[in-house]
Amino acid sequence: MEFDFLLLGLFVFAFGLIIGSFLNVCIYRIPLEGKSIINPPVSACPACGAFIKWYDNIPLLSFALLGGKCRSCKKPISWRYPVIELLTGVLTVLFIFKHLPYLAWIAGTLLAVYALIVLSIIDLDCFIIPDELSLGLIGVGLLFAFFNPNFSGTWLHKLMEAAIGGAAGFALFFSIAVVGEWVFKKEAMGGGDIKLMAGAGALIGVQGVFSTLMLGSAAGALYGLVQMLRKKAGRGDPIPFGPFLSLGILINLYQLIPLKAFLIG
Repeated sequence: MEFDFLLLGLFVFAFGLIIGSFLNVCIYRIPLEGKSIINPPVSACPACGAFIKWYDNIPLLSFALLGGKCRSCKKPISWRYPVIELLTGVLTVLFIFKHLPYLAWIAGTLLAVYALIVLSIIDLDCFIIPDELSLGLIGVGLLFAFFNPNFSGTWLHKLMEAAIGGAAGFALFFSIAVVGEWVFKKEAMGGGDIKLMAGAGALIGVQGVFSTLMLGSAAGALYGLVQMLRKKAGRGDPIPFGPFLSLGILINLYQLIPLKAFLIG
Protein backbone atom coordinates (compact mmCIF):
# COMPACT_ATOMS: atom_id res chain seq x y z
CA MET A 1 0.00 0.00 0.00
CA GLU A 2 2.80 2.44 0.91
CA PHE A 3 4.61 1.52 -2.31
CA ASP A 4 1.47 2.27 -4.36
CA PHE A 5 1.08 5.62 -2.59
CA LEU A 6 4.72 6.51 -3.31
CA LEU A 7 4.39 5.41 -6.94
CA LEU A 8 1.29 7.58 -7.35
CA GLY A 9 3.16 10.50 -5.81
CA LEU A 10 6.06 10.10 -8.24
CA PHE A 11 3.67 9.88 -11.18
CA VAL A 12 1.85 13.03 -10.06
CA PHE A 13 5.16 14.85 -9.54
CA ALA A 14 6.36 13.86 -13.03
CA PHE A 15 3.06 15.09 -14.46
CA GLY A 16 3.55 18.40 -12.64
CA LEU A 17 7.08 18.75 -14.04
CA ILE A 18 5.77 18.31 -17.58
CA ILE A 19 3.08 20.92 -16.97
CA GLY A 20 5.76 23.21 -15.50
CA SER A 21 7.74 22.92 -18.73
CA PHE A 22 4.65 24.02 -20.65
CA LEU A 23 4.07 26.89 -18.21
CA ASN A 24 7.58 28.15 -19.02
CA VAL A 25 6.49 28.34 -22.66
CA CYS A 26 3.35 30.25 -21.66
CA ILE A 27 5.33 32.70 -19.53
CA TYR A 28 7.65 33.45 -22.43
CA ARG A 29 5.08 33.61 -25.24
CA ILE A 30 1.90 35.10 -23.73
CA PRO A 31 3.31 38.65 -23.30
CA LEU A 32 4.48 38.61 -26.94
CA GLU A 33 1.64 39.99 -29.08
CA GLY A 34 0.50 37.56 -31.73
CA LYS A 35 2.59 34.70 -30.32
CA SER A 36 0.90 31.31 -29.99
CA ILE A 37 1.58 29.07 -27.00
CA ILE A 38 1.21 25.95 -29.14
CA ASN A 39 2.78 26.98 -32.45
CA PRO A 40 5.57 26.28 -33.04
CA PRO A 41 5.14 23.10 -30.97
CA VAL A 42 8.82 23.04 -29.95
CA SER A 43 10.79 25.42 -27.76
CA ALA A 44 13.80 27.40 -28.89
CA CYS A 45 16.86 28.80 -27.15
CA PRO A 46 16.16 32.49 -26.33
CA ALA A 47 19.82 33.32 -27.07
CA CYS A 48 20.50 31.67 -30.45
CA GLY A 49 17.01 30.63 -31.55
CA ALA A 50 17.97 26.98 -32.11
CA PHE A 51 15.07 24.58 -31.68
CA ILE A 52 15.44 22.39 -28.59
CA LYS A 53 15.37 18.63 -29.19
CA TRP A 54 12.98 16.57 -27.10
CA TYR A 55 15.84 14.92 -25.21
CA ASP A 56 17.15 18.35 -24.23
CA ASN A 57 13.73 19.39 -22.98
CA ILE A 58 13.14 16.80 -20.24
CA PRO A 59 12.12 18.75 -17.11
CA LEU A 60 14.93 19.16 -14.55
CA LEU A 61 17.01 16.31 -16.00
CA SER A 62 18.04 18.00 -19.25
CA PHE A 63 19.02 21.19 -17.43
CA ALA A 64 21.28 19.18 -15.11
CA LEU A 65 22.82 17.07 -17.89
CA LEU A 66 23.54 20.14 -20.03
CA GLY A 67 25.06 22.00 -17.10
CA GLY A 68 22.49 24.76 -17.45
CA LYS A 69 23.66 25.68 -20.96
CA CYS A 70 22.24 25.51 -24.48
CA ARG A 71 23.64 22.59 -26.46
CA SER A 72 23.98 24.75 -29.58
CA CYS A 73 25.40 28.08 -28.43
CA LYS A 74 26.59 27.14 -24.92
CA LYS A 75 24.92 30.25 -23.49
CA PRO A 76 23.59 29.86 -19.93
CA ILE A 77 19.95 28.88 -19.50
CA SER A 78 18.11 30.75 -16.76
CA TRP A 79 17.68 28.90 -13.47
CA ARG A 80 14.10 30.09 -13.54
CA TYR A 81 13.08 27.33 -15.96
CA PRO A 82 13.87 24.37 -13.67
CA VAL A 83 12.66 26.31 -10.62
CA ILE A 84 9.22 26.81 -12.21
CA GLU A 85 9.14 23.14 -13.24
CA LEU A 86 10.00 22.08 -9.69
CA LEU A 87 7.48 24.51 -8.15
CA THR A 88 4.75 23.24 -10.46
CA GLY A 89 5.59 19.63 -9.64
CA VAL A 90 5.48 20.25 -5.89
CA LEU A 91 2.23 22.24 -6.00
CA THR A 92 0.62 19.58 -8.20
CA VAL A 93 1.45 16.90 -5.63
CA LEU A 94 0.26 19.04 -2.73
CA PHE A 95 -3.08 20.00 -4.27
CA ILE A 96 -3.91 16.56 -5.66
CA PHE A 97 -3.24 14.76 -2.39
CA LYS A 98 -4.93 17.52 -0.39
CA HIS A 99 -8.21 17.21 -2.27
CA LEU A 100 -8.38 13.51 -3.12
CA PRO A 101 -10.77 11.90 -4.01
CA TYR A 102 -12.65 14.99 -5.28
CA LEU A 103 -11.38 14.83 -8.86
CA ALA A 104 -13.53 17.63 -10.26
CA TRP A 105 -12.35 20.10 -7.62
CA ILE A 106 -8.76 18.93 -8.14
CA ALA A 107 -9.10 19.81 -11.82
CA GLY A 108 -10.44 23.26 -10.93
CA THR A 109 -7.76 24.03 -8.37
CA LEU A 110 -4.94 22.85 -10.64
CA LEU A 111 -6.18 25.10 -13.44
CA ALA A 112 -6.17 27.99 -10.98
CA VAL A 113 -2.72 27.08 -9.60
CA TYR A 114 -1.17 26.91 -13.06
CA ALA A 115 -2.74 30.23 -14.09
CA LEU A 116 -1.46 31.87 -10.89
CA ILE A 117 2.09 30.65 -11.53
CA VAL A 118 2.10 32.01 -15.08
CA LEU A 119 0.55 35.38 -14.28
CA SER A 120 2.83 35.88 -11.28
CA ILE A 121 6.02 35.51 -13.33
CA ILE A 122 4.64 37.62 -16.17
CA ASP A 123 3.73 40.34 -13.69
CA LEU A 124 7.24 40.21 -12.20
CA ASP A 125 8.75 40.53 -15.67
CA CYS A 126 6.38 42.92 -17.42
CA PHE A 127 4.15 44.54 -14.76
CA ILE A 128 1.07 43.18 -16.51
CA ILE A 129 -1.50 40.49 -15.74
CA PRO A 130 -2.93 39.14 -19.01
CA ASP A 131 -6.73 39.20 -19.21
CA GLU A 132 -6.87 35.62 -20.47
CA LEU A 133 -5.44 34.49 -17.13
CA SER A 134 -7.26 36.78 -14.69
CA LEU A 135 -10.61 36.45 -16.47
CA GLY A 136 -9.92 32.74 -16.87
CA LEU A 137 -9.81 32.44 -13.08
CA ILE A 138 -13.30 33.95 -12.90
CA GLY A 139 -14.46 31.33 -15.37
CA VAL A 140 -12.86 28.52 -13.38
CA GLY A 141 -14.46 29.78 -10.17
CA LEU A 142 -17.93 29.87 -11.70
CA LEU A 143 -17.58 26.65 -13.69
CA PHE A 144 -16.38 24.59 -10.71
CA ALA A 145 -18.56 26.32 -8.09
CA PHE A 146 -20.70 23.21 -7.54
CA PHE A 147 -17.60 21.20 -6.54
CA ASN A 148 -16.10 23.97 -4.38
CA PRO A 149 -15.80 22.89 -0.71
CA ASN A 150 -15.62 26.57 0.30
CA PHE A 151 -19.28 26.94 -0.68
CA SER A 152 -22.39 25.12 0.58
CA GLY A 153 -25.97 24.49 -0.45
CA THR A 154 -27.49 23.73 -3.82
CA TRP A 155 -25.74 24.20 -7.16
CA LEU A 156 -27.49 27.55 -7.64
CA HIS A 157 -26.55 28.69 -4.15
CA LYS A 158 -22.90 27.77 -4.72
CA LEU A 159 -22.91 29.59 -8.05
CA MET A 160 -24.30 32.67 -6.32
CA GLU A 161 -21.58 32.48 -3.67
CA ALA A 162 -18.94 32.35 -6.39
CA ALA A 163 -20.54 35.28 -8.23
CA ILE A 164 -20.85 37.35 -5.06
CA GLY A 165 -17.24 36.56 -4.17
CA GLY A 166 -16.10 37.67 -7.62
CA ALA A 167 -18.12 40.88 -7.37
CA ALA A 168 -16.72 41.56 -3.88
CA GLY A 169 -13.14 41.08 -5.06
CA PHE A 170 -13.70 43.41 -8.00
CA ALA A 171 -15.51 46.05 -5.94
CA LEU A 172 -12.95 46.06 -3.11
CA PHE A 173 -9.93 46.46 -5.36
CA PHE A 174 -11.66 48.90 -7.70
CA SER A 175 -12.42 51.05 -4.64
CA ILE A 176 -8.80 50.83 -3.49
CA ALA A 177 -7.66 51.84 -6.98
CA VAL A 178 -9.98 54.87 -7.12
CA VAL A 179 -9.19 56.09 -3.60
CA GLY A 180 -5.47 55.43 -4.01
CA GLU A 181 -5.31 57.38 -7.28
CA TRP A 182 -7.20 60.28 -5.68
CA VAL A 183 -4.90 60.36 -2.63
CA PHE A 184 -1.54 59.70 -4.30
CA LYS A 185 -2.31 61.35 -7.66
CA LYS A 186 -1.07 58.28 -9.54
CA GLU A 187 -2.22 54.76 -10.32
CA ALA A 188 -2.41 52.82 -7.05
CA MET A 189 -3.80 49.54 -8.35
CA GLY A 190 -3.57 48.08 -11.83
CA GLY A 191 -6.58 46.81 -13.74
CA GLY A 192 -4.99 43.36 -13.82
CA ASP A 193 -4.92 43.21 -10.03
CA ILE A 194 -8.61 44.17 -9.89
CA LYS A 195 -9.60 41.40 -12.30
CA LEU A 196 -7.30 38.95 -10.52
CA MET A 197 -9.13 39.56 -7.26
CA ALA A 198 -12.47 39.08 -8.99
CA GLY A 199 -11.15 35.65 -9.97
CA ALA A 200 -9.98 35.08 -6.41
CA GLY A 201 -13.42 35.87 -5.04
CA ALA A 202 -15.06 33.46 -7.48
CA LEU A 203 -12.73 30.72 -6.23
CA ILE A 204 -12.47 31.37 -2.50
CA GLY A 205 -15.43 33.59 -1.64
CA VAL A 206 -15.79 36.93 0.11
CA GLN A 207 -13.80 35.97 3.23
CA GLY A 208 -11.02 34.66 1.03
CA VAL A 209 -10.80 38.04 -0.70
CA PHE A 210 -10.08 39.81 2.57
CA SER A 211 -7.57 37.23 3.81
CA THR A 212 -5.83 37.32 0.43
CA LEU A 213 -5.57 41.10 0.70
CA MET A 214 -4.02 40.76 4.16
CA LEU A 215 -1.54 38.09 3.12
CA GLY A 216 -0.68 39.75 -0.19
CA SER A 217 -0.15 43.14 1.41
CA ALA A 218 2.15 41.70 4.08
CA ALA A 219 4.18 39.72 1.53
CA GLY A 220 4.35 42.68 -0.86
CA ALA A 221 5.48 45.05 1.89
CA LEU A 222 8.22 42.61 2.92
CA TYR A 223 9.35 42.27 -0.69
CA GLY A 224 9.44 46.06 -1.11
CA LEU A 225 11.46 46.46 2.09
CA VAL A 226 13.99 43.86 0.96
CA GLN A 227 14.28 45.54 -2.44
CA MET A 228 14.94 48.91 -0.79
CA LEU A 229 17.54 47.42 1.54
CA ARG A 230 19.25 45.89 -1.52
CA LYS A 231 19.10 49.30 -3.28
CA LYS A 232 17.02 47.68 -6.05
CA ALA A 233 14.05 50.02 -5.58
CA GLY A 234 13.17 53.37 -4.05
CA ARG A 235 10.33 54.28 -1.71
CA GLY A 236 8.02 55.45 -4.50
CA ASP A 237 8.85 52.75 -7.04
CA PRO A 238 6.01 50.43 -8.05
CA ILE A 239 6.16 46.72 -7.28
CA PRO A 240 4.19 43.96 -8.98
CA PHE A 241 1.32 43.01 -6.68
CA GLY A 242 0.11 39.99 -8.65
CA PRO A 243 2.63 37.47 -7.27
CA PHE A 244 1.78 38.33 -3.68
CA LEU A 245 -1.96 38.26 -4.24
CA SER A 246 -1.42 34.89 -5.94
CA LEU A 247 0.39 33.64 -2.85
CA GLY A 248 -2.59 34.59 -0.72
CA ILE A 249 -4.97 32.87 -3.13
CA LEU A 250 -2.87 29.69 -3.11
CA ILE A 251 -2.83 29.59 0.68
CA ASN A 252 -6.60 30.02 0.75
CA LEU A 253 -7.11 27.32 -1.87
CA TYR A 254 -4.91 24.89 0.00
CA GLN A 255 -6.10 26.05 3.43
CA LEU A 256 -2.71 25.74 5.06
CA ILE A 257 -3.92 27.90 7.94
CA PRO A 258 -7.48 28.37 9.30
CA LEU A 259 -7.96 31.74 7.62
CA LYS A 260 -11.73 31.82 7.96
CA ALA A 261 -11.57 31.00 11.67
CA PHE A 262 -8.92 33.74 12.07
CA LEU A 263 -11.07 36.31 10.34
CA ILE A 264 -14.22 35.37 12.24
CA GLY A 265 -12.29 35.43 15.51
